[in-house]
Amino acid sequence: MTGVNRDDIRAAVGAGMISEAQAASLVALSDARRGVREHMTGLDEPFELYKGFNEIFIVVGLSIFFAGWLGLTGLSLFEITSIGYIATMVYAALAAGAVILLARYFTLKRRMVAPSIALAIFFGISTAQFGMGLSWMLRGDLPMTLTLGAGLSTVLLCIYYAVFRVPFAMALIALGVFATCFGIIAIGGTLPDDPRDLFLLSAEGPFAVLTIVLGLVGLAVALRFDMSDPHRVTRRSSSGFWLHVIAAPAIVNTVSLTLFDIGTVTAQLMVLVFVLAMAIFAIAIDRRSFLVSGVGYIVALAFTVMEGAAFLSIFMLGLVLIVLGAQWENIRRAIMNTLPGFPGKTRLPPWDILTPEEPIT
Repeated sequence: MTGVNRDDIRAAVGAGMISEAQAASLVALSDARRGVREHMTGLDEPFELYKGFNEIFIVVGLSIFFAGWLGLTGLSLFEITSIGYIATMVYAALAAGAVILLARYFTLKRRMVAPSIALAIFFGISTAQFGMGLSWMLRGDLPMTLTLGAGLSTVLLCIYYAVFRVPFAMALIALGVFATCFGIIAIGGTLPDDPRDLFLLSAEGPFAVLTIVLGLVGLAVALRFDMSDPHRVTRRSSSGFWLHVIAAPAIVNTVSLTLFDIGTVTAQLMVLVFVLAMAIFAIAIDRRSFLVSGVGYIVALAFTVMEGAAFLSIFMLGLVLIVLGAQWENIRRAIMNTLPGFPGKTRLPPWDILTPEEPIT
């Protein structure tokens, strides 16, 4: 027997012999024992937003339900004075409590992906509203209100993640950390003059430095998740994925925009070198987010430097991405076999592909 039969498990769930949670655990155990990573076509990078249209249906219902609650209570992330801080805190606490009850069913019992993501978002919004109401009670100004809302939401989202283990919550936590840190700086009276100041190291203020530092911290935590689950059969690797989604743009955007803003040929060449280095790094850790983050700068560079040949360059870039996507595993194997040994290399996702004739030991 090569593994559990999914149809038999679905039948057992339908007959009431086992619960959906038990079925999900059984499938995960079977995949882990067989080495699911080796059985994936092309060593693909697992990614899941929903399991079926029923989950989308439920998300639509949850979204309408939450929007109706906001309309009935007057809760908002932008204005809290219309209903008062006491009402804001009470309504936000009720909303967060309702989300927890719903998460116990849709996340812990039903193991649904899309509803779990939606509920994590609603919990983040509700706790942020509670923090804003608390700040208004303390007579805080706008920067303090936004900072306290983001900070409290981030802390409670950490607890939410510890209880429900929703990987997407990691992305919300990372965004909350960014918002809280930027808000603390804003409380001191320092505000960005331009949105580019968040990524431009040559701009005045500490925002760009903070962006890249937090991006590197997020990358370190994401790699820790990845290395704890190199075969990517648990939710730890999914948590790492969402951290990569937030950390990669923070790093790539900051370095690339800073170099691109210099405008010299040398700086433009350094952008290409940096993006190439990030591409090799992304292939080594088997994460495509760094490549996606750098594509925009290659396109901008093509229009700036190559002018008439820009569309040819973009055409070639698209072709490279297609080939890379189609042959990712072969390219990765060649790169990993070429790279010398370095700390943590053996804890990265495997890069050797097993042929169908080779037995699984």
